[in-house]
Amino acid sequence: MIFSTIYFLFLYFPIVLILYYITPLKWRNIPLFIVSLVFYGWGEPVYLFVMLASITINYLLGLVVDRYKRRDNDKGARMAVAASVVINLAILFFFKYWDFIAGSLEAVGLTFMPKLGLELPIGISFYTFQTMSYTVDVYRGDGHCQRNPITFGTFVTLFPQLIAGPIIQYKDLDKQLEKRTHSAEGFASGVQVFVIGMAKKVLLANNLGMLWDVYKATPVAELTTAGAWLGILAFSLQLYFDFSGYSDMAVGMGRMLGFSFMRNFNYPYISKSVTEFWRRWHISLGNWFRDYVYIPLGGNRVSKGRHLVNLLVVWALTGIWHGASWNFLFWGLYFAVLIIAEKFFLLRWLEKLPSFVQHLYTVFVVLVSWAIFAVEDFGQMRGYLAAMFGFAGGGAMNASFGYYFRSYLPTLVLAILACVPLWNGLWQRLEEKKPVVLRVALPVLLLGGLLLCTSYLVDATYNPFLYFRF
Repeated sequence: MIFSTIYFLFLYFPIVLILYYITPLKWRNIPLFIVSLVFYGWGEPVYLFVMLASITINYLLGLVVDRYKRRDNDKGARMAVAASVVINLAILFFFKYWDFIAGSLEAVGLTFMPKLGLELPIGISFYTFQTMSYTVDVYRGDGHCQRNPITFGTFVTLFPQLIAGPIIQYKDLDKQLEKRTHSAEGFASGVQVFVIGMAKKVLLANNLGMLWDVYKATPVAELTTAGAWLGILAFSLQLYFDFSGYSDMAVGMGRMLGFSFMRNFNYPYISKSVTEFWRRWHISLGNWFRDYVYIPLGGNRVSKGRHLVNLLVVWALTGIWHGASWNFLFWGLYFAVLIIAEKFFLLRWLEKLPSFVQHLYTVFVVLVSWAIFAVEDFGQMRGYLAAMFGFAGGGAMNASFGYYFRSYLPTLVLAILACVPLWNGLWQRLEEKKPVVLRVALPVLLLGGLLLCTSYLVDATYNPFLYFRF
C-alpha cells in the first residue's frame, strides 16, 4: 500500500482535513492537489513525473479542443481529442502492456521487443481513463474547458479514488471542482460510509482472502471438487468486499471533502442475469466503456453483425483493462459470450423461469468466471476448473475441506448476508420507527467498528489489496 493504513487513518487523513478546512473556500483545491500528489508520490516518487506529464498534456489538449470548438473547427477539435486518446493509451500501453506483449512474442520466438521490467504505476488504469474522459467531454460539450491547471490537476490526482475508483468522468465532477457543498450532515454521512467500507475490507475481505490463499496454493492433484468450489466462493466474496470496501471508503472520504462520487457497487450478487450483474458490479467502469467506447462504436443502433463486434470489442477491452495477462482477456470474452447470448435469446428464456433459478444460474456462471479471473497460469486454471466440474485429482471431498468449511462457516454466512440489501432495509425501517434511538446508537456503532478495524490492522500481517495492480 502507498501508506501504512494506520498512518493514513490517524496521521495523513486528519492532516488533510485540517489543511482543507482551514483554507478559504475558493482556494481549497490547492491543498487538495498538493496532498494528493504527496499521497501518490509517497510510495514511488519517480512515477509522479508520469502523472504530472499526463496532467500537463491533457490540460493543454483540453485548451486546444476548446479553442477549435469556439472557432467551429470540428476537424481540429477531433484531432486534439484523438491526440489525447492516443497519448493516454500509449502511456497505459507502455507501462502496463509492453512486457506482456514482449513476453508473448518471445514465447513464439520473436525477440524484437525486449522486456523492460518496469513497475506498474499505481492507479494508472484509473487516472488515464479519467483524463481521456476530460477531452471527450469538453468536445461533446458535456463539461466546460478547465483553464485553471490546479483545478484540473485536482480532478486527476484526487486521492480518495485515485487507486481504487470509482472511475470519475469529468462531466460528473466538473461543477463540483468549482463549487462544493460542505455540511455537518454530509461529513457525518461520509464517516458512516467510510467506516462501513473499512469494515468490509478489514473484517470480511481479509479473512476470506486467507481461505482463498489456501486453495489457490493447493496442488491441482490434491484439489477436491468441494474444496475448489469453497475456494472460489471465498475469492468471489473477498474480491467483492475488497473492491466495494475501498470504493465505499473513497465515497466516504469524498463526502467529507464536499464531493459526491457515484456508487460503484449495488449488491451485484442478488442479480438474476449476467446483464444485471454488470449493471451492479464496478458500475463506473461499465459506464465508462458504455459512454466512451460502446456508444461511439454505434452501440445497438447498427446491424446485428456490427452489434456483435461492438460487444466483443467492449468486453475484450474490459477484460484486458484488469490486467496484462491472457486470462483477463479470456475472462472478458467469457462475459461477452454470455452477454451476447442473453441479449439475443437467453434472457427471454430466463425470465420465464422462477426467480431462484435465474439467481442460481447467475451465481454459477459468475463463480466460474472468477476462477478464470483469479488464476493466471493456464495449466493451474485448467486444473482448477476441472476440479470444479468433478474431475478433481483429490476426489469429491476430504477432511481438509471439512476443517476449513467449519472454521470459516461463520465468516462465510456473515459475508453472504452482507451481500444482500437485507440490513439496509432493516435499518431504514428502524429509522422510520425509532429515529431517536438510532441517532444515539449510530455514533457508538461507528466508533466500535473503527476500533475493531484498527485492532485488526494493528495485529494483522495479512492485508492485501486486490485492485492495487490495476
